[in-house]
Amino acid sequence: MTRRLLLLALFLVAGCRQEPVQKLQDPTAWSPHPADGVSMQLSDDAGALRLDFEFTGGGYAIARRHVDLDLPENYAIRFRLKGQGPVNDLEMKLVDASDENVWWHVRRGMEWPADFETLQTKKRNISFAWGPDFAEKPNHVAAIEFAVTAGEGGAGSIWIDDLEVVPLPVPSDPPPKPVATATSTTEGHAPDTVLDGDLRTWWAPAPDDPSPALLLDLREVRAYGGLSIDWVGKRHPAVLELAVSDDGEQWKVLQRLADLSGGRTHIYAPETESRWVRLSLEAGPVGAPRIAGVQVRPLEWSASPDAFFTNLARETRPGLYPPGFRNEPTHWTVVGVDRDRREGLLGAGGAVEAGPGQFSVEPFLWRDGRLLTWADVPRTDSLMEDDLPLPRVTWEPDGLRLQVTALGVGEPGASSQLVRYRLDNLGAAPDTVTFFLAVRPFQVNPPIQFLNIRGGHAPVREIARDGRDILVDGVPRVRLLEKPDGFGARAFAGGDVVVHDLEHGLLPPADKADDSFPAVSAAVTYEMILPPGGTQHRDVLIPLYPETHPPAAAFAPDAAEAAAITGWHEKLDRVRITAPPVAHEALSSLRAQLGYILVNRAGVSIQPGARSYARSWIRDGALTGVGLLRLGHPEAVRDFIAWYAPYQYENGKIPCVVDRRGADPVPEHDSTGEFIHILTEYTRYTGEASLAREMWPRVLDGIAYLEALLEERRTPEYETDEKREFYGILPPSISHEGYAAKPMHSYWDNFFALRGYKDAVYLADLLGESAAREDLEKKRDRFARDLSASVAAAMARHEISYVPGCADLGDFDATSTTVALDPAGARDLLPAGALEATFERYWDFFTGRRDGAPWEAFTPYEIRTIGSFVRLGQRDRAHQALHFFLDHRTPGGWRQWAEVVSSDPEKARFIGDMPHTWVGSDYIRSVLDMFAYEDRGARALVLAAGLPPAWLDDGGVTVEGLPTPFGKLSYSLRREGSGTVMEIGAGLVIPAGGLILDPPVAGTPVRVDALPARVEFP
Repeated sequence: MTRRLLLLALFLVAGCRQEPVQKLQDPTAWSPHPADGVSMQLSDDAGALRLDFEFTGGGYAIARRHVDLDLPENYAIRFRLKGQGPVNDLEMKLVDASDENVWWHVRRGMEWPADFETLQTKKRNISFAWGPDFAEKPNHVAAIEFAVTAGEGGAGSIWIDDLEVVPLPVPSDPPPKPVATATSTTEGHAPDTVLDGDLRTWWAPAPDDPSPALLLDLREVRAYGGLSIDWVGKRHPAVLELAVSDDGEQWKVLQRLADLSGGRTHIYAPETESRWVRLSLEAGPVGAPRIAGVQVRPLEWSASPDAFFTNLARETRPGLYPPGFRNEPTHWTVVGVDRDRREGLLGAGGAVEAGPGQFSVEPFLWRDGRLLTWADVPRTDSLMEDDLPLPRVTWEPDGLRLQVTALGVGEPGASSQLVRYRLDNLGAAPDTVTFFLAVRPFQVNPPIQFLNIRGGHAPVREIARDGRDILVDGVPRVRLLEKPDGFGARAFAGGDVVVHDLEHGLLPPADKADDSFPAVSAAVTYEMILPPGGTQHRDVLIPLYPETHPPAAAFAPDAAEAAAITGWHEKLDRVRITAPPVAHEALSSLRAQLGYILVNRAGVSIQPGARSYARSWIRDGALTGVGLLRLGHPEAVRDFIAWYAPYQYENGKIPCVVDRRGADPVPEHDSTGEFIHILTEYTRYTGEASLAREMWPRVLDGIAYLEALLEERRTPEYETDEKREFYGILPPSISHEGYAAKPMHSYWDNFFALRGYKDAVYLADLLGESAAREDLEKKRDRFARDLSASVAAAMARHEISYVPGCADLGDFDATSTTVALDPAGARDLLPAGALEATFERYWDFFTGRRDGAPWEAFTPYEIRTIGSFVRLGQRDRAHQALHFFLDHRTPGGWRQWAEVVSSDPEKARFIGDMPHTWVGSDYIRSVLDMFAYEDRGARALVLAAGLPPAWLDDGGVTVEGLPTPFGKLSYSLRREGSGTVMEIGAGLVIPAGGLILDPPVAGTPVRVDALPARVEFP
């Protein structure tokens, strides 16, 4: 077929300046750019661009075209699309001349049309994606990309044709005021009163008007987001029909709403464009409708369902909507069982999320003629027995106490959330309370959360009741273990059940509701009379697998709670550490992190979170795995290694992340060293070599892959003075989140590669692979020399005294540099004093922030520095850091950390996940370092080097059964008379460098070479 060239056709676009439509119709001008593990092919199919793709896991298939486009002031990018295959995402990206700044429009969950459909992306739909030079919108474009990114993955094809950039009219700013007319009117109540902002005036049609309608002329074709209509009392219509038109003659019906209620009706109509709006009304239950006001809402009002509900929440009092819809901080914790792939969430206000991306069940109290919400009562958060991953929220309104306890119960793959509500009358007089439980189309995960699983709105199209089961979209989702006193459901056309009903102490009259706008809500009620000191209980079971495992016909909540407590004790009690009350917060948080890690993991896949980070990174798995080994869970680590290993690519690369779709081919270079490291640590902690033998070919392939990467920087170009800091180290990557906008030569990558080389040598020696050992030693030593020279050159280039985060920038990042100490063991490779200078600078920053210097936010990955201070012999700094980070748990009663901690407790922001258990694993490893750590350089085990003096009082410290690479460690350390006694039990193989006892007393450290041992310190 004849190749079609780039055409520029000039024509007059109605309502805008004479500007060219820029057509991009040559299918041969596109080039393919698939990710690792993704197959794709481009072809010319009858003049259309055809893109065939096949995903083996995650990743993307990109078609890229170089262009030279100046974009008009306002425009739309239009194209025709059809496709076949699984549901995936379609991205359209605009790239500037630097090839570093990218803008995009993402169509998520595309169900490909079987026949060509015309799609368009308007300027307002395009947002900045990434790059070093942020600009809200591009003016000039040097490349256009279409990318199919893995949702369901699989194989398929899409066709793109008639791509063009079309100039559009520039909208008036501000828009002209609309004009209202009507088919008829009642004398004294003119149509234009609906636009005057005064709800005391209103329009009503004439009593004999058979088809009354209100018309709004917006006076130009205009984009808007919907309408809000205020009715006079209960004078709402039975049915409301919304239609739009560009010319006032040809009309398109957008929505037909029934089940309305009085007050205010909000119509969600995103991305609507028209000049005319028509509201057709049918008489309601109390006669002809009366409209007091109509607001035409701007585009941003309904830019998404989350934006829509956020705007509605701003118009109501606090507590009627979840805090995330009021742009207030939202705290939550995870609810589930070990090894399950699904978890629920408990919000700090007491709402429970029914599973990932699902609706929530939220408590309310009606008392003394007022609805009490999460915003109206003092609240506290806690864990059962103080450290089990069984969370609780407590409300304490005057004279009452409501406890909401959420437990994961059942078996993995068939589990449920048991939610237990206990209401206590703490007063001296009887109390009458109505207890509401609302089923709402909102996640606990707030709308500001956008990674992986977007928080906010949870689509619900239908709610009904069947006995004690509440059916959501036809499936039993909530089992009421006690019979309620009432139930009602409401379609969103009639408003939200809390705002329109519970706020007035009522339930909706209907026992079933459905709506095309998926925001149906419902509530049950329990009437309670509480004598002084009286208690009432209500229990709810929320299955996490309702399609295959609906609520059990018979369920005993007390027995389920007891079983959950017993099960968690078995998992958390494998290592026992006791200390005086002053250490309580530190040690209870240690145990809680282990519980959260096990809840967050999906099957055998170690994951750092339940929502944003419900994926498995090898970096998280490796360091979390070390924490699991040190707390007695080697089987979890073995299972994880065996599961992750088959995702290794043919070239030896270990993928950085794996999820339900498979491996994700993100360019990160730390992962191969991390995989070798956790395999080696499992082998060292268990003394079992069969897994290492099975994985040995993968280790060799991984080292070969690292060597291939290193060869990219072992060229004459990098031997020059201008680039010497890059010679012999790994190429740029985005493994450090700070380098996402532009990949850098990250020392994080290189320190983990060094650990991988060292561990590969260890495994070769263990497995008797003498020839491989000799080769690996040479490669290890060469890389170590090059890495050492690189750090020195980068420090000289940037004129700095500390170890930089990357060679390119000379940036300061002590949190990243912690891995140079452990696990990399790279201290001897770094310039003299560099590591000490790094953490001295960090300490100045840390104390400044702690003591009042302004700060906005930090990531608690900084917790790693506790262990770094211990290893640097700075016990007091380690303890001060421990106290600071304990003070910044989110919230403290749940003994957890979010990925991001804000200085402003009133500011909503993206916080990753809470609990974020890679942070939790940093805490585990750092706190355990305070009790015992391995000094690889000295080939010794160092005991008590991080313990503060106060922990030796009141009976002191006892450690029982703490795993180490040399066996299980048990010791006690306590004040005795005027001195201090340390007793170490048998069971360890003494390392070559001995046991180094370094408690916080004079005369230490002391070396011990035989066990058992008793050492007395003055």
